[in-house]
Amino acid sequence: MRDLPPDLERLRVLETWLLLSLDRVRERIAAVERGAPAPPAGPPPAGPPGPPTPAWGIADAGLGIPAPEVHRGDCWARGAALRPVSAEEARTALAEGVQACEVCRPDRVLTP
Repeated sequence: MRDLPPDLERLRVLETWLLLSLDRVRERIAAVERGAPAPPAGPPPAGPPGPPTPAWGIADAGLGIPAPEVHRGDCWARGAALRPVSAEEARTALAEGVQACEVCRPDRVLTP
């Protein structure tokens, strides 16, 4: 299962997220079975645009991340706080031994 994180801490975080998602789905199923009206169709209401997604970033060690990791900006496993960096800064971090994310594999793109 190469698409799952290798360490127990991140697996537990993923398990928690999945359980919370399953709870939401089950609540919606119960509401539909009770005859609750369907939520409005279409995209969610437009809000202010969020910050642009960086091309590369470093997720510092913290909850679910045992050591700093280099990520692609659009990686789903990047965590909540990705510090944007340039491609050159990401290459330097990888060369200095910062771990590459095992999901988005920035080392395959950034290193020759």
